[in-house]
Order: sequence, then C-alpha cells, then structure tokens
Amino acid sequence: MKWYEKAVFYHIYPLGLCGCPFENDGVTSENHFKQLNDWTTHIDKLGCNAIYIGPLFESATHGYDTTDYKKVDRRLGTNADFKEYVKNCHDKGIHVIVDGVFNHVGRKFFAFEDLKQNRENSRYKDWFCNVNFYNNNEYNDGFSYDNWGGYNVLVKLNQRNPEVKNYIFDIIRYWVQEFDIDGIRLDAADVLDHDFMHEMRNVANTVKEDFWLMGEVIHGDYSQWANDQTLHSVTNYELHKALYSGHNDHNYFEIAHSIQRSLTINGNTRLYTFVDNHDVERIATKLSNKANLIPVHILYYGLPGIPSIYYGSEFGIEGKKEQNSDASLRPALNLSDYATAYTENSLTKLICKLGMIHKQFPELTEGRYEQLYLTNRQFAYGRILDDSAIVVAVNNDENPAECWIHLPLDAKQAVDLLQADISEPSPEELSALENEQKEALLTKGTLLLTTLKEDSSHLQDVLTAFEDALTEKDILLASKKQAELEQFSKILSEHITQTTLSLETPKPTISSNTQVRIENGQLVVKLDANSGAMIHLTK
Repeated sequence: MKWYEKAVFYHIYPLGLCGCPFENDGVTSENHFKQLNDWTTHIDKLGCNAIYIGPLFESATHGYDTTDYKKVDRRLGTNADFKEYVKNCHDKGIHVIVDGVFNHVGRKFFAFEDLKQNRENSRYKDWFCNVNFYNNNEYNDGFSYDNWGGYNVLVKLNQRNPEVKNYIFDIIRYWVQEFDIDGIRLDAADVLDHDFMHEMRNVANTVKEDFWLMGEVIHGDYSQWANDQTLHSVTNYELHKALYSGHNDHNYFEIAHSIQRSLTINGNTRLYTFVDNHDVERIATKLSNKANLIPVHILYYGLPGIPSIYYGSEFGIEGKKEQNSDASLRPALNLSDYATAYTENSLTKLICKLGMIHKQFPELTEGRYEQLYLTNRQFAYGRILDDSAIVVAVNNDENPAECWIHLPLDAKQAVDLLQADISEPSPEELSALENEQKEALLTKGTLLLTTLKEDSSHLQDVLTAFEDALTEKDILLASKKQAELEQFSKILSEHITQTTLSLETPKPTISSNTQVRIENGQLVVKLDANSGAMIHLTK
C-alpha cells in the first residue's frame, strides 16, 4: 500500500499554534521549529504518521496571501529550519505535506507588484485573471482583477497561462528538492482549473515516489477532483457535516447515507476525513452534547478514508467563529499545559488507542465496508478483510443500549479492541524478550545435540544391520531394520520441530472482555451511553 492509504494525519496551522503576530512586518524573524519538533513527539504518541502543516511560506498576514513561495515565513523560521523539521519527522516515520496556495497570491507578490508599477506594460499582466484597466478598486490601483471570495487582497492567478503553470510546477519541484516534502494540500481546489490540476498530477508523478495531492473541496461531486487523472484525494466536507449534525439530531441515518453516497460516487478513492480544521468551528463547540465526542471519533476513525486530527482537538478544546474571524479557531497552544492528557483526558486517551488500532489492524485500511445495524441512535458497520473483520458500533443516546448485530463473517471470537490491551512492547521490553528467547533457544539446541549424540551409536548399528541385510538379500531382516529407521526418523523429526532455532517478534496480547459476545449467529454488543466499540472478529 502507498503511505497515504494507511495514514492518520495531524493538521497544524503553524502561525496560530506558535502564536505568531498576525501581520508580517517583513523585518522581524522568529524560530518556532523547536516548538514544532516538540509537537512531533506528541503527534507520534497519538499514533499519527503524517502531518499536514500550513500555510508555511512567506505571506503578509494569515498565510494564504503568499508573497514568496520559496521562502518559509519569517515569523516561523528559515528554510534550513523547515528542512531539518521535515528530516526529524521522517526519522520518526512521519510524512509531511504542506499547503499549496496556487489559486491566488497576496498583493505583495512580485508579479503583482510589477503589475501595479508598470500597468499595461507589465510582462506579468496576463498572470492574473480579468485585469481591467478601465476599472478601479478600494486600493485605488487604477484597475480591477478577479480575486478569491470577494477579497481583493487575494489576487487570482491565471492557471491557464503557461508561464504561471511552469512557475508553480517549478515551485513544487523546488519544495521537494529543498525540503523533501511528501505531498501538497491544494488550497481552494474547488476553483482551480481542471486542466491545470491534470498537468500538476503529471508533475507529482515525477517529483517523488507516491507524492500525494489532496484538494480542499467543499461542495459537489468529489470524483470530479479526486480521480486517477487529477488529485489523489479531497476533503470530505459532506461527512464532516453529517458527523456533528447526525449526533446533535440523534440521526445516524444521515451519517449512514453520507457514507454510502460517498462510496457509491467515489469508489475506492480515499477521501480526507475530519471533524474540524482551521476554517470551521471545533467539534467540541459544534456538538450540543460533549459526551458525543467519544462516538464521533470512534465512528470516523474506522471509516474508509484518511482520518485527520486538528491540533488541540485531541484535548477537546473549543473554538467558535467570532465577528467573522477565524482567530479563535487557530489559537496558540503550549504543549506543556496538556502534559497529563495521556492519562487523565478521556478523549486524548481514546485517540491514542484509535491510532494504535489503526496502525496494527489492516482491516481499517484494506477491509471492505458493510453497514450492519442502523437506528436513529445506534449504528454499526464492518470493515471485512479475508477471515477477520472489525465491527464499529456507536451509541449517541444518553442511555445504555444492547445491539444484536448481523455478523459479517462466520466468527468464533469477538473482542472489543478499545477495552483490550493491545499495546506493543517498548524497545526495552523487546530487548528483554529477545534475550529471554535466545536463552530458551540455546537450551533447545543443547537438548537436540544431547539427543542426537545419545542416539547416534544406535543409529549406526541399525544402519549397518540394514546394509548387511540388503547385501545378503534377507528381506525379513531388511524390512525390520527399515521400520526401525523410519521410527528413528520420526522421533528425530519431532525433536527438531520442538527445538527449532528461530526468534519471533512478540505480538500484542489481545485480552478478552465481557461487553461483547457471539450468540445465535449474531454479535451482541453492550454500549454505554454516548460510547462506542471497535470489535475484532476472527474465525
């Protein structure tokens, strides 16, 4: 599988997380990559193996008004700092993707500065869409132009201009060569030119193996953007909406419908799934009952797709849009303030466990989806892979529930992984276990050697007698000695099997629990109020 097909993402808006000033004065430089590296250790503990970080490059304010694509924003650090950051992530087995803001640029972008100065004579006037020198704007430029979202601070690039395309494709090559990034999240992909994205996919296929393109798309048929010809994936805003409103309204039918619709339209394309991000209110704010943070996360972590956690939401922090500002969605956080979250915060502990399950059980990345049980307040689906499956069952009711769920395979054992101990041995434990195995193997080897020595003289006598019988054509004696040799061979084979010298990597011990059982060909699951289960089924 490709790395992104089994990824769990952690999304960072770095200008916010690091508490950078909103406006870039073009002079003051800071270095926040040590702080970001500390967060990487936390991200690893959560079980995330990929980071989406951005916007990252030099801009005037919020990061999406880019002024220099080749320079890391001075409010965060230097190019060398980011390069080292990516290396540190890779050393931990974490892939890194960045924001690619290619639909528009800021007004201080060099080509737009040239347009303001040279107007009709600017060689860059065709780099931007619908430049009209007979109009004006609020900046008194003496011309108008297309923008993004009605904001003239975001000047729309002409993605059909060959010079613009080549410039952006060279930027992508530069990012890979200079920083070794693993992919790009395309900002405002829903308004990017499709031919432009198609050509970008060809570039992505050449810059680095398994280089990933994911687009920000809110409405519409996602397959128009995510397919074999354009982007690998897009943001699943439809599911995002269903996840919180389906819990608020006690309506799992909405979520089930959204899942089925997505699978019907998008097939095997893995969409980027999330419950919040830097543009929408925090999931803890959107849920009318905060207890539903538990079933929400259990539910979407198990679905087909690529799950993502937005920084801080693993702690259950809230964030609400205020006065048309996203500032409260992008707060500065100090990781030391959450040092006890791994043991004391129920949501953080759950997300760590979900990350562990996602990593260890291929059913969640390779298994086919099947809906198994559905009411307004309880929902279960399976991820089935060969002779095993994981059944995800959730309850959004304020009361406990017992669900009798159709078994997706002829299972004999059922274990709720969320209640089981599936922790992997630490490096120290692995070393101790390896030494213990080595001692046991040496004992086995000594036993085998002793047995062979004890039997070797008897074996030689039998072989000599067998040879003499064959020479003298004594069929009865030869048959008797042959039977003795076969018996000796059988005993020797058993000794060798029992003393095979091989080291095995210890596997997690999955303990049983009493909340689930198999009865009368059905899976019976007891769910607490506002809770869920991830049940591993085996034959």
